[in-house]
Amino acid sequence: MNPTQLPAAQNLRTNLRAEPLGVDTPHPEFDWQLPVGAVRQAAYQVQVSPSEGFDVDLHWDSGRVSTDAIGHVVYGGAPLRSSTRYHWRLRVWCEDEQPTPWASSSFETAKLDATEWRAAWITGAPPQRPDDDEALYFRAVVHLPGQVQSARAYVSALGWYRLFVNGHDLTGPALVPRFTPLQTAVEYQTYDVTAALRPGENVVAIAVGDGRYRGRLGFLGTRCTYGDQLAAMAQIEVFMEDGQSLAVTTDQDWHVGPGRIVGSDPQHGERLDLRIPDDDWLHASRPPDRFRPAQILPDGGRQLIAEEVERVQEVGRLAPVRVWRAPSGRWLVDLGQNISGVLRIRLQGKQGQRVRITHSELLTPEGELDVSWIWHGKKWYQRDEVILSDGSSWVQPWFTIHGFRYVEVEGIEGPLDVEDVQGIVLSSALRPTGSFSCSDERLNKLHRNVGWSLRSNFTDVPTDCPTRERSGWTGDIQVFAPMSTMLVDGQAFLRRYLRSVAWEQLDDGRVPPWIPVGNMPGRSKGIPGWVERHQANSVGWGDVAVMLPWTLYRYYGDRAVLQRQYDSMKRWVDHMARTARKSHVSRYFRKSLGAHEPYLLDTGFHWGEWLRPGENDMDMVVLKVLLKIFGSAPIVATAYFAQSARLLSLVAKELDRPDDESHYQTLSDRARAAWHAAFVRQGGRRIGEDKQDDYVRAIAFDLLTDQERGEAMARLVELVSQAGDHLGTGFLSTAMLLPVLADNGHADLAYRILMQTSKPSWLYQVEHGATTTWETWDGGYDDRGKGKHSHNHYALGSAMAWLQEGIAGLSPLSPGYRRIRVAPCIGGGLTFATASIETPYGRAGSAWRIHGDQVELEVCVPPGSTAEVHTANRIEHVGPGTHAFTWPVASSTASHRAETVAPN
Repeated sequence: MNPTQLPAAQNLRTNLRAEPLGVDTPHPEFDWQLPVGAVRQAAYQVQVSPSEGFDVDLHWDSGRVSTDAIGHVVYGGAPLRSSTRYHWRLRVWCEDEQPTPWASSSFETAKLDATEWRAAWITGAPPQRPDDDEALYFRAVVHLPGQVQSARAYVSALGWYRLFVNGHDLTGPALVPRFTPLQTAVEYQTYDVTAALRPGENVVAIAVGDGRYRGRLGFLGTRCTYGDQLAAMAQIEVFMEDGQSLAVTTDQDWHVGPGRIVGSDPQHGERLDLRIPDDDWLHASRPPDRFRPAQILPDGGRQLIAEEVERVQEVGRLAPVRVWRAPSGRWLVDLGQNISGVLRIRLQGKQGQRVRITHSELLTPEGELDVSWIWHGKKWYQRDEVILSDGSSWVQPWFTIHGFRYVEVEGIEGPLDVEDVQGIVLSSALRPTGSFSCSDERLNKLHRNVGWSLRSNFTDVPTDCPTRERSGWTGDIQVFAPMSTMLVDGQAFLRRYLRSVAWEQLDDGRVPPWIPVGNMPGRSKGIPGWVERHQANSVGWGDVAVMLPWTLYRYYGDRAVLQRQYDSMKRWVDHMARTARKSHVSRYFRKSLGAHEPYLLDTGFHWGEWLRPGENDMDMVVLKVLLKIFGSAPIVATAYFAQSARLLSLVAKELDRPDDESHYQTLSDRARAAWHAAFVRQGGRRIGEDKQDDYVRAIAFDLLTDQERGEAMARLVELVSQAGDHLGTGFLSTAMLLPVLADNGHADLAYRILMQTSKPSWLYQVEHGATTTWETWDGGYDDRGKGKHSHNHYALGSAMAWLQEGIAGLSPLSPGYRRIRVAPCIGGGLTFATASIETPYGRAGSAWRIHGDQVELEVCVPPGSTAEVHTANRIEHVGPGTHAFTWPVASSTASHRAETVAPN
């Protein structure tokens, strides 16, 4: 196509979202993709104006900027005004002097100045009981003098809330606000309420449940971590057609009272009384008699921040595959899929009849709902209760979320049919971006399972599981983040999480093991602070501060996140450096390392290589944690110290900070030397405790010389062989095992591990009916077939990145896939494999199949990118478009060594 005939650029985004409302940064960021048919961008021009025609008041004109880099352009014009819609347009030049047509988009600012907030936090009377979890219902009547031209509502709550205007539910099933460090910052949402308002009387109403603010959090299930009084805040700004404007704010003129939700908790569930009216507070001119004037709650100094990520909302709906009576007589529902969400159910009965709805991932061998695996069988966990009124009603909880596949319904008289039940899948509404399929349906199922675990745990923060703890464990997302980029567009989601990491990071640089802290020991009731200090020290978990920004840079080309998180990254690495200089008791019982001693990280609590196969018995887990409080895992800790210091040096180079680049590279070199002196024996033939992960980590983090690398690989192969071609790695190293083997001449062994069906293996889970990935390799099943532990953790699914990057061979050669590497690993008995990924430049793809005695490979390269394609005996470089390659099957082996292209 002639460049002069190119259409406009496409997929314009502001702050990584399409036409967002409520942008609260004065310097928004613009991204786009080149039009189909483009080869390479030569220049761009961006203009920003409050006028859609760009004919007056041009706020910024970048002028023609010569660069082939696409997107990540930061606004640099006149100061933006709050609550204003801005239009921006873009044109690009692609290798000649003729620009494309203008492509347009828009964004709307929220509150750019904290002094513009007029609304107060309003609440009800103080709770009468410590366990009070009753929802609060707020309302006000607003009189408008005429037709509304436009109106925006800026709304938040201390708790989860729903906003209603004249009975219209504007929030729906979304769980907002998102979980942030609620003692520091609370998120608010922006709503376009123009269509919901009318001349004359309007009823604005807000319901608030416990949510993450007052509800139970984490493995302790602690309540009231942030406060014991729910509150709402709303500021509605209305512009009339006659030019008038007015503002409606929450204040003492609002009324508050109880309603149908008599109890709500994120973990325990929701209690609903259908006998209480649900219409009067939404529509009536006067508040119900049970309501009283609202009270003002001091704001506590919390910062209000606009949402930057798509909301946790309904992203799917499942019909049950089976509804039946259990031996106990209770009704059971099987959705056929483990999910995070709630149940929508049609109930019919007599007034006052109580129905209990309990959720779980498992059934007992006897065919009953199994809740014994979760917190010692507390039946009230993940349970919703409904008190019926006469007649039939569809019921769906508002302010809770469950992890489940199976549901037990107790207390109904009549039959329960498949048509009476729906599973509502709740997750952050992140756009799917990647796909994988191959000739082995078991691997396809495994890939889907990992995707379901992501969907279940990418809710308001990336959590460990949707059932038991629901905490934002840093180690889990540190290892899983690369895989997540191959499933969804999680860039904004993980950016927001990193903001919380920086907020919660301790003054000395330590990072708590879960973010937001919530009920972090030491900040909860009755737990000593020294436990907090120890747990916030752990490498692999705290390294999320460095490794997650690097992942966003590598897969999205996100340089801005490196800049924003740079101080947090430095503080973590500096903390490790200070900790390494401290003396540990073990130093008095071993030979001194001399000059290396100050760089061996053998002090402080470290989780280490968590949950290797066979280490999932809870008694063993508890013992390990107790021992680690007084001991350490220096081989793991020092390796991460060297790796994070090296990555930080690379970040400093990218940000043009030469002094830091040199300092942290030197620090990495010294930590690497200390690790080597302490743990490498026999020229690399023996490392550390002689576990698989010792060798995997050493090779992946480039801690060995070339000769030692060969010896270490040989020993790793021996250890895998001794395990019957099974893996022996835990949380931290499992994702690195398959690429380490494949990239060092043992792809055939990587395939044998991947294809194992006996435990520990991924396909063991698949062949035992898993629909998500498990916390442990065996699911904790005992001899009776009764399961333990979570069945919906994504951490061990992190290794499935190798399906795309190894089997299909599609990976970034430079940040953001600007240069793409395509090096498929043919083998494993597969006859075809295909993967695609929506990169910042557009869709990239790799698809190979064996046809007769030939391998046929098709490569798709998006505009603005180039690809390095590895076939059997050569490397070819190609530009945008679709390209075909063939070579003989005989010359394709699953044991060639791939080039290392980027730090992990």
